[in-house]
Amino acid sequence: MGDLSVWTSFFGWCTVINFVILLFATFMIRFAQDWAMEIHSKMFNIDKAQLPGMYFKYVANFKIVSVVFSFTPWLALTLMG
Repeated sequence: MGDLSVWTSFFGWCTVINFVILLFATFMIRFAQDWAMEIHSKMFNIDKAQLPGMYFKYVANFKIVSVVFSFTPWLALTLMG
């Protein structure tokens, strides 16, 4: 199944990739919100007033999942090794 260093490296890179995606999503919501709201309101037939709350929930949930499923295992494996 691989040794400890392989899994530590795997979860480390997963953490980096997840947080780059999180930063990109945050950047897009912060600086391109009008453009994103226009696209999403047309694609999914959602009122534009609901979208900022949905964006916040998305970023918050993505951050929680990233911390729980990539950062925490990386930290545990790093402390074990």
